[in-house]
Amino acid sequence: MNSPDPSFVAIIGGGPAGLMAAEVLAAAGHKVTVFDAKPSVGRKFLLAGKGGLNLTHSEPSAPFLARFGTRAAQIEPLLHDFDADALRAWAAGLGVETFVGTSGRVFPSDLKAAPLLRAWLHRLRSGGVTFAMRHRWLGWTDREGDQEGDGALRFATPDGERLVRPRSTLLALGGASWPQLGSDGAWAALLQARGVAVAPLRPANCGFDVAATAARPQPDPQSPGWSERFAGEFAGQPVKPVTLAAVDFPARAGEFVITAHGIEGSLIYAASAALRDQIERDGTATLHLDLLPQLTPERVLAEVQHPRGSRSLSSHLKSRLNLSSLKLGLLHELLTREQMLHAPTLAAALKHLPLTVAAPRPVAEAISTAGGVRFEALTEKLMLTALPGVFCAGEMLDWEAPTGGYLLTACFASGRAAAQGMVDWLAKPSP
Repeated sequence: MNSPDPSFVAIIGGGPAGLMAAEVLAAAGHKVTVFDAKPSVGRKFLLAGKGGLNLTHSEPSAPFLARFGTRAAQIEPLLHDFDADALRAWAAGLGVETFVGTSGRVFPSDLKAAPLLRAWLHRLRSGGVTFAMRHRWLGWTDREGDQEGDGALRFATPDGERLVRPRSTLLALGGASWPQLGSDGAWAALLQARGVAVAPLRPANCGFDVAATAARPQPDPQSPGWSERFAGEFAGQPVKPVTLAAVDFPARAGEFVITAHGIEGSLIYAASAALRDQIERDGTATLHLDLLPQLTPERVLAEVQHPRGSRSLSSHLKSRLNLSSLKLGLLHELLTREQMLHAPTLAAALKHLPLTVAAPRPVAEAISTAGGVRFEALTEKLMLTALPGVFCAGEMLDWEAPTGGYLLTACFASGRAAAQGMVDWLAKPSP
């Protein structure tokens, strides 16, 4: 593989985007090798499916596309060629049937990722795709220092550095979340050094640290988080039912989870882009919680003002409003004693409780990553304009989407699109 081969193409990254690209390229008759730093491919894919693989979503195309926000225009042509229905048909071709859950999310019938990945890898190997594991990409050789003068791919392997000279390369290296599974974002500096525009990698679908409040001041403002008492009692517990609203995020019902330092969970992930962007603009972000979405403000106020006799306030709220200990704990954590004892203020807080977050959790903890290779640095076929013959796909592109199957669908679709772009580019006569 150290000598040029006009039909040999390299894919760096063995996630859904890279594997999908390998399938397209092999079907077009190219010799495909998938390189990955880890001992096996699809590690993040398998972990994502640990609690039930959310493959895609059954939403109609317009709202589905809207989930990609400011990058919807760039994602649209990718999904036009390979949408949620096409993904389900592709899975069925591997012998994996899917179903639509009550939330509209689409899952394999057995909810597992491993059977799908096994069937897929069998088909890829049968189609001639080879895999080079424990190959960590180090960039390219300097043309001036390379005897062949072609800027070969450099890989660190257990047997030392290896040079590879493909006709074309597809990068599908993921973002910077879950680096222990292989996507550590180290590629960003390598591409920037070659003149490729890369937007900063930021956490997406992430949790947040809560900020100090007047009711719960922190001795160290650089160490935000819940009080020790509250975190010790409630960390790991879900807050439900609840409705959340924030700047640039309209009210949505759902649930979230208390963590040792803040909040995470499906409802927080849905709002994470809006919260993260507001923190970057203003230093903090405030969301508002309706702790009793099933009751009107008037009903809540009437129940709070109902005479409680000798009962404690906590007992009164539990009795009249069926308020859980966790929601009571949130009130005590976020309101002062004076606010708790003033019925109108307390009733208003139950329907519109402000919770300020100070920072997103580190990108390594996030489910996914925002930022990456800017679409403006790519052709419409997803080839880097600064590096002809080098294509990009998957989460390393500058886009983000909420959980719910949108992320995976776009990764699959971009892998197919980039591979087709490679097929077209390789079909052109060499200059």
